[in-house]
Amino acid sequence: MITVALAKGALLKDSVARLATAGLDFAAVLESGNRLLMVPSRCGRASALLVRNADVPVYVAYGQAQLGVVGYDVLQELQLPVAPLVDLGFGGCRMSVAVKASSGYKRAADLPAHCRVASKFTRCAEDYFRKLDLPVELIHLAGSVELGPITGMSEAIVDLVATGRTLKENGLVAIEDLFHSTARLIGHPLALRLDDGPLRQIVDRIAAASSTAAAVAPAAAVAVASSAAAGGAAGLVAAT
Repeated sequence: MITVALAKGALLKDSVARLATAGLDFAAVLESGNRLLMVPSRCGRASALLVRNADVPVYVAYGQAQLGVVGYDVLQELQLPVAPLVDLGFGGCRMSVAVKASSGYKRAADLPAHCRVASKFTRCAEDYFRKLDLPVELIHLAGSVELGPITGMSEAIVDLVATGRTLKENGLVAIEDLFHSTARLIGHPLALRLDDGPLRQIVDRIAAASSTAAAVAPAAAVAVASSAAAGGAAGLVAAT
């Protein structure tokens, strides 16, 4: 039985549609009356775990799911030992630095040293400002990071931006992008290494159906899996 971790929320509908191209029908998770957190596919070959976006790579890294669909932003923030398999192309957004429109800042390097920056993605922000050689004080917020500059608690924010509407309505503007994020298919390293065909078949079908996908070739995926396993995944598996 193959288990796939799916993120509840914005990515779910497209995730279900993409998995259907590989013969895994999880349409039941989209039904309004569904309250199950573990849902079997109609074919009976797999089951889906419905979890928060940030929990998808955790379930995959610990081996409770062999595959998962999650945003690239989450992968960058958590840095867990999972194997990247396919860029699915949907759920596109940008990780951006944003400031008050009236601030006068035009780029991230214009921010004053040791200023405060609010974000849900503090690891991504820390890495970015380190590369800029700009020391900042990071403030972790769980939601509504836009309030940081509005209230004066922070000079800037680092957050996901899709249309930019929320920023505009709150008097903020994005001044620089860290990276572009889309939904990714990921796999459990050891499961991929030990796979005798079923997982690879699913990955190949999903890659073929993803017109904008950046698929990792099966051999390369195994190499990534082996490396990740050596770097910590094996320990995670042993603990489960």
